[in-house]
Amino acid sequence: MELTTIWFLIVGVLLIGYFVLDGFDFGVGMALPFLGKDNVDRRLLINTIGPVWDLNETWLIVAGACLFAAFPEWYATMFSGFYLALLLILVALILRGVSFEYRHQGKGAKWTNWFDQFIFWGSLLPPLLWGTAFANLIQGLPIVTLDTGGWLYEGTLLTLLNPYGLLGGITLTLLCFTHGLVFIALKTTGDMRDRARALATKVGLVTLVVAAVFLVWTIAQHLNDDNFVLIVAFAALAAVALVAGILFNLKGREGWSFTFNTLTIAFALLTIFMALFPYLMISNIDAAYSMTIAGGASSQKTLELMTWVAIFTLPLVLAYQAWTYWVFRKRLSREHIPADEHETVATA
Repeated sequence: MELTTIWFLIVGVLLIGYFVLDGFDFGVGMALPFLGKDNVDRRLLINTIGPVWDLNETWLIVAGACLFAAFPEWYATMFSGFYLALLLILVALILRGVSFEYRHQGKGAKWTNWFDQFIFWGSLLPPLLWGTAFANLIQGLPIVTLDTGGWLYEGTLLTLLNPYGLLGGITLTLLCFTHGLVFIALKTTGDMRDRARALATKVGLVTLVVAAVFLVWTIAQHLNDDNFVLIVAFAALAAVALVAGILFNLKGREGWSFTFNTLTIAFALLTIFMALFPYLMISNIDAAYSMTIAGGASSQKTLELMTWVAIFTLPLVLAYQAWTYWVFRKRLSREHIPADEHETVATA
């Protein structure tokens, strides 16, 4: 297997890791207005992700760095073309992160409510915009090659807001919401656990319908692709995993439900990557303008060096993250958060 293909897969794995881990963070943030009856409930929800939310976001930084180093043409074309969408994602992530740290430092309900709103919208917008962007990547974009080399995106933000792109964004948002609700049930006890499970079932059923439409639409667009069998296989696995996650949630087996929701996100993204392969960006103007993996990649020596760095550092990162989750594995309840005290998000 060529190094260009290996690094395409590595970037894909890093993005899957990001959406699996930060995905339930987004889901917890979206759950605030639905499960937070009072400030104690909302603090309990935030504390379920308190020790890990910033660690989860590092997967996006690593994926972006690898994308920049391994596929600079892809990075340049996508980030310049999706500039406004990516800026909105960045602003949303900043507001969400700031809100986690500052919501408890005010002296009134208005202060806290403002930051709770920032957490909600900062959790909703990123998966919506990411899903829209990925859906457009596999549908095709108005890109052309330049005489001086490289590629140019000729669309705008409104170009991305087409029916298929928006459906992809809604699908990823619902997947993250379901994932987060199951995580809340996994990390809490008592009434919060029961309400999270009940809401996860309702949202999960809606997600199943929306995701099925999106996957069928995706398959229909790629009937003639060489990877058609793999696209269908991964789409089917995503559907089966989502159904299994809903069933295990109904039985109160949150651990298994969370595992299958993780697989759902992984297989859904693998479906997208297989629909994209062997391209990085598909042109809907002329197929000749499409950016291939080889055309957008760095030099062989750069990829070789990056491969050795990844071999030595990636196991350490995975070990540290696993240790962090093991340390903070215990369930939380309202009793951990006295109503008359303010606690920082890091004291979960």
